[in-house]
Amino acid sequence: MASSPDQTPFELTSPLPVQGVRLGAAAAGIRYPQRDDLVIISLDPGTRAAAVFTRNAFCAAPVRVAQEHLSAAAPRALLINSGNANAGTGGRGLKDARATCAMVAERLGVAVEAVLPFSTGVIGEHLPIDRFGPGIDAALASAVQMGWVRAARAIMTTDTVPKIASRRIELHGRAVTITGMAKGSGMICPDMATMLAFVATDATLSQAALRCCLEESVEESFNAITVDGDTSTNDACVLLATGGSGCDQVTPASAEYPLLQAAVRAVCVELAQAVVADGEGATKFVTVMVEGGRDRDECRRVAYTIAHSPLVKTAFTASDPNWGRILAAVGRAGVSDLDLAGVRLFLDEVCIVTDQGRAPDYTEAQGQAVMSRPSITIRVELGRGDAHARIWTTDLSHEYVSINSDYRS
Repeated sequence: MASSPDQTPFELTSPLPVQGVRLGAAAAGIRYPQRDDLVIISLDPGTRAAAVFTRNAFCAAPVRVAQEHLSAAAPRALLINSGNANAGTGGRGLKDARATCAMVAERLGVAVEAVLPFSTGVIGEHLPIDRFGPGIDAALASAVQMGWVRAARAIMTTDTVPKIASRRIELHGRAVTITGMAKGSGMICPDMATMLAFVATDATLSQAALRCCLEESVEESFNAITVDGDTSTNDACVLLATGGSGCDQVTPASAEYPLLQAAVRAVCVELAQAVVADGEGATKFVTVMVEGGRDRDECRRVAYTIAHSPLVKTAFTASDPNWGRILAAVGRAGVSDLDLAGVRLFLDEVCIVTDQGRAPDYTEAQGQAVMSRPSITIRVELGRGDAHARIWTTDLSHEYVSINSDYRS
């Protein structure tokens, strides 16, 4: 919600270094003049990785190459560029993605399959391959354990702030660190993870534990946010485990697994909320909670119908307590046999709807007071079960239209 990429509206806490992870960035001139736009994350031998990717049928070339490489070798480096998505680029896009991996592999002396490529930016343009070699050299030369902030800035596109989160816990008597970064503020909607996110820990995890930890964390974080209902061609979320802390291996059956999973989830939730808070043109941070459903899917369907409604989102921009728009969204969410008499609707602590109409004690002034807040919770009680779901979203402002109208200029 800041006005430029150089303004940070909050105190950016120093990320904690992860043993076995080094990050470097460079200004390669891929799209943005005189700013970092290329990142390399170098990983110690023995690092394990798990990832989830966009389900968009037109997934970008780097997504396809990263999936291939993950199934073939353990990762030793991640290569990320901003400004150019290398999506909608056909066979040449695949060739270019593989070529950039080969450049990194040659310099590090590792297999090409040990390099995972990621891109973000404008769709439909070919990568300026000639700029990658010098950029890779500069990024590798600058790689350090404390390179998280510079790397997080380098992967930004329409973001206004870098997004980083860290946690530290103790496993088997050893300190274990989890640190992650993400980029994204538009084209944000669940269908795997949304945007780009990279989370690393120096814990030792079995491959099964790594996969479970990622999927459980993503479901409650990156798969619970939406800005505009659009899922990108390049979405990816990667969880890395280096084993650098020296702690014993954690498996899904380990007593320590819930503690580690909770810490990874906390990092992912913080990053996901930061993406929503930085939504393109966003002026409001909105939590949508749906309770009392028959199952979780039903609750999520209601929540996303509310969150994706342009009428609801623009009402939040205007701080207009037009609760009828929210009620209409609940009604068209496809909940079968909904007993309207059991539905209740709240804005923060204020009950607005009960018994099929406006709550007897509700006043327009109460609604206006809530809608004027920068952070608001919509709570819907369906009154038909014990299931619940929570997602985070934003309003839809004039600035959102301006940003996306000018994106390629």
